[in-house]
Amino acid sequence: DVQLQASGGGLVQPGGSVRLSCTASGFAFGNYDMSWVRQAPGKVPDWVSAINSEGDGTNYADSVKGRFTITGDTAKNTVHLQMNSLKPEDTAVYYCTAAISGAYYEGQGTQVTVSS
Repeated sequence: DVQLQASGGGLVQPGGSVRLSCTASGFAFGNYDMSWVRQAPGKVPDWVSAINSEGDGTNYADSVKGRFTITGDTAKNTVHLQMNSLKPEDTAVYYCTAAISGAYYEGQGTQVTVSS
C-alpha cells in the first residue's frame, strides 16, 4: 500500500523556520514527482511546491517562493520542505502528495502554526 507520512510541524514564531519531512513507502519513490499542499482552517487546499522524480526540477507557489525549499532524498524515500521566514498566513496542515499510475495519494498531514 502507498503510504505518505508527514512530520516535523509545530508551533513557530513569525520569522522562524521549520523543516517538514515526508517518508514514502509502497511505491518506487524515485519514479514519481512529489508535492506539498496545505490547508488552512476554513479554506480550500492550497498547492505549495513540487519536485520532479529526478530531483532536479522544483516549483513553488508565488506565496512561498524564496522562503520555502523542497528537496528529495531517494536513498531514504523522503521529501523535505524547508520553510523559512514563516508568516502567520503559513499556518496550515501540510500534506505530501503523489500522483501514481493515475491515482492521487495524500498522506496524513502535519500541523504548522505560526504565531507569537
